[in-house]
Amino acid sequence: MVLVQAFNGSGDTQTPTKINLVFFWLIQIPLAYLLALEFEWGYSGMFWAVFVSETGVGIFILWPFSRGKWKNREGLIQKRDLLVTVQPSDH
Repeated sequence: MVLVQAFNGSGDTQTPTKINLVFFWLIQIPLAYLLALEFEWGYSGMFWAVFVSETGVGIFILWPFSRGKWKNREGLIQKRDLLVTVQPSDH
């Protein structure tokens, strides 16, 4: 989870969105349905679906994180753009 948020912090929101789409919507939810209802595992099936999905995210995210493209993303806000001049109030 921390590595996924590192992408968000660097300004790369596409990578976490794609990972969420695949691992949550395409793996975790269908697997939870299958294990909990079809295999009648109940809450244990839901637990294992979350476990499998989050473990998959943790293993997969190592690949794009180690490539390091998130460090040099074009179009990121520069530090100088973040400076804001605050006017003192008259209060």
